[in-house]
Amino acid sequence: MGTGGRGDAGEGEGGPAAGHVEGDHAFLGHPRGLFTLFTTEMWERFSYYGMRAILLLYLTDTVANGGLGLDRTTGSAFVAIYGTSVYLLSVVGGWLADRVVGARRSVLYGGIVIAAGHVLLTVPGFGFSMAGIGLVAFGTGLLKPNVSSMVGELYARHDPRRDPGFAIFYMGINLGSFFSPFIVGSVQRAWGYHAGFSVAAVGMALALVFFVAGYRYLGTAGTDVPNPITPDDRPAVARLGALVLAGVVAATVLAALVGKGWGIETFIDAVSYLALATPAVLLVVMYRSPRVTAAERPRVLAYAPLFVASMLFWMIFEQAASTLTEFADDRTSLELFGISISPAFFQAVNPASVILLSPVFAWIWTRTHDRPPTAYKFVLGLTFAALSFVFLALASAALGDSLASPWILVTVYVIQTLGELCLSPVGIAATTLLAPRAFRGQAMALWFLSNAAGQAVTAQTIEATEGVSDTAYFGGIGAVGLVCACILLLLAPWVTRHIRRADELEGAASAGA
Repeated sequence: MGTGGRGDAGEGEGGPAAGHVEGDHAFLGHPRGLFTLFTTEMWERFSYYGMRAILLLYLTDTVANGGLGLDRTTGSAFVAIYGTSVYLLSVVGGWLADRVVGARRSVLYGGIVIAAGHVLLTVPGFGFSMAGIGLVAFGTGLLKPNVSSMVGELYARHDPRRDPGFAIFYMGINLGSFFSPFIVGSVQRAWGYHAGFSVAAVGMALALVFFVAGYRYLGTAGTDVPNPITPDDRPAVARLGALVLAGVVAATVLAALVGKGWGIETFIDAVSYLALATPAVLLVVMYRSPRVTAAERPRVLAYAPLFVASMLFWMIFEQAASTLTEFADDRTSLELFGISISPAFFQAVNPASVILLSPVFAWIWTRTHDRPPTAYKFVLGLTFAALSFVFLALASAALGDSLASPWILVTVYVIQTLGELCLSPVGIAATTLLAPRAFRGQAMALWFLSNAAGQAVTAQTIEATEGVSDTAYFGGIGAVGLVCACILLLLAPWVTRHIRRADELEGAASAGA
């Protein structure tokens, strides 16, 4: 699944990380704290993806069937913008952990807020549902970026167990993501949407239990506030807060003027504007900052096409919860091997594919000495994502009014997983490599924002293409994705030169340290 932490959080320039416990090999040769974070993240992802698997169906089903009765266009756009909100708020969650509460309390508070949100979703009523969705988004923003950073703090900087430890941790993510659509989808079909949301609430409660029970195994990981706000910082923080508030107000007013009114569409548009404007502003600030050297400035430019490719990839990939769920519900035969399945079932295909294919890709990159270079991996990732939609468009055209075989959507998700394994694992590395030294933390925020911006584009595209056929919708997006992949292919040698130059500069700096 699409995941990521805050880069090298918790790593010093030398010696052990903050939470490192010397000689702890109790969990599969790893620190016991890894089991705590593994189970916490597994159950949190269970709750998140379980809730997301049925969210569109709940929003758009009739009130008589227990849904909220939104039209499909608005519901799909809202689900996309919900994903945007999670990634926008992840930037806030990382900032709060770094400057106010620390990663451990951020995870705890985030988990409590998520659990409260899921509980509200079990209560019928539009107001309860919107409040619940908002709390889940905010709590996930607090929790998501900080669990990964705590994993890094369990290991000394050069501990060879670090990478395998993250591999085990991400396996927990995919296990939770794999099982949740089956269980939540089955419960929803048997007893209704609110029963399905209650299963997600139980999952989050289990995550909190494992996290609190495992506190003693985490050492000091996540307890430190790396860059606390000092009295001298308060005026700057107040200005930043005022600037963010002004941006939110401006985006909301603009959305209301464009939409000529207030409503759920206004919220969708306002969040879209924020998600698209924020990374653009951050890139410009990085490029123009006096703290960025002349040698670093071209690297900011080199990152821009990778950011766009990542944004377009997530724009396609994250439609699992919106347009692909709609296709599953409306245009797919929900019977596989003679067994009736839920539309939510298909969202289990990606984590299953990640679990099966990750060792294959690790073997390929090892055999090829990590080739092709980063920019070409981004090209491959975007190409696979685009091809998945081209394939679905061709299948839609061939089917006409007939229902699609479940294997069509399974194939779409497998193709997208191939793209994910090409692009996502190298994205954080590329971000840290090309980021100016003065903007390492902000650069990791920028990586999160590529997902937020991608889902914002999805929301706007869904609204703009209301009434368009599935063939035209998926085919059009697939074609645009392929064209952009070709453009990035032409830019790849230029990007690669800048990445190699950055690598040389990093090596020289390390040698001189």
